[in-house]
Amino acid sequence: VVVDPASNWPLFAEKARELISKDKVAAVFGCWTSVSRKSVLPVFSELDNILFYPVQYEGEESERNVFYTGAAPNQQAIPAVDYLMSEDGGSVKRWVLEGTDYVYPRTTNKILEAYLKAKGVAAEDIMVNYTPFGFSDWQTEVSAIKKFGSAGKKTAVVSTVNGDANVPFYKELGNQGIKAEDIPVMAFSVGEEELAGLDTAPLVGHLAAWNYFESVDTPENKKFIADWHKFIKNDKRTTNDPMEAHYIGFNMWVKAVEKAGTTDPDKVIDAMIGVSVPNLTGGYSTMMPNHHITKPVLIGEIQADGQFETVSRTPGLVMGDEWSDYLPDSKDLISDWRAPLSCGNFNVATGKCGGKGTN
Repeated sequence: VVVDPASNWPLFAEKARELISKDKVAAVFGCWTSVSRKSVLPVFSELDNILFYPVQYEGEESERNVFYTGAAPNQQAIPAVDYLMSEDGGSVKRWVLEGTDYVYPRTTNKILEAYLKAKGVAAEDIMVNYTPFGFSDWQTEVSAIKKFGSAGKKTAVVSTVNGDANVPFYKELGNQGIKAEDIPVMAFSVGEEELAGLDTAPLVGHLAAWNYFESVDTPENKKFIADWHKFIKNDKRTTNDPMEAHYIGFNMWVKAVEKAGTTDPDKVIDAMIGVSVPNLTGGYSTMMPNHHITKPVLIGEIQADGQFETVSRTPGLVMGDEWSDYLPDSKDLISDWRAPLSCGNFNVATGKCGGKGTN
């Protein structure tokens, strides 16, 4: 059963209710922005169903009825900054945190700002800016980035700019002569699908951090791409990171259903923890007690053909950390949905369930 809430955030809750109550689905795979996810949370909790959420997000959440198959900040944002700080990444010293004005960029940047300061970066070497969804007039913003980057210290942009605003953003960087070797942009929301059909000239050499790239050379990935092309009847269609997240999530759900011997959401939720399935990058991803999965982190450089060349990869898998160690209200919180704890925000300092998060 497929429904399309058409990026209308309140409609997500309505459609979720319809899927569960009317269509009697056993699980839902969906949502993209954090606004859409937050809109449906009360519905999944009230009707006791399961949501598989496949997109990188800001963390600061762990719900019993949700399995997060996209990256938490420590599986994308933090490793991306570590790469830029490293010699291979250009030993970056000044940071522009550029985002779309909603919950994911704001919380991610709050974490990154705290992380950068913990790493010894001075406040004057961090610039933060937000623009609305669909923003198109980037001249002033890009001029400000250019000016900030002309202080004689290696500068990078960490971008949580979402969706179609990316097209005019990169175009304007090109217009103002900002090349990847001068001020690299590390994006968290630009993947193969966003690059398809774009003029990639102004983007070549810029970077993105994900847990999967279409260019990954493994037998599992080759088969997945071939199956996708056969299904969609178009060999030009790309694959991307959230598709891999759904592939993992669906296979995990099947395994948990087999383990539980039923599709009853309550039983499946308990059976999900510890389930391990192949990912597409050549390893296995496992569902942890905090309802997040283990993932490798890949940094890719944009190529002229709209694909990514992997320039860095974590040696092993990274466990998703739902409560950031860099936010004062979150650092003492853990999530463990196994009985008897069964808590998404347990405060280890007070020994009580129900700690505060940031959102």
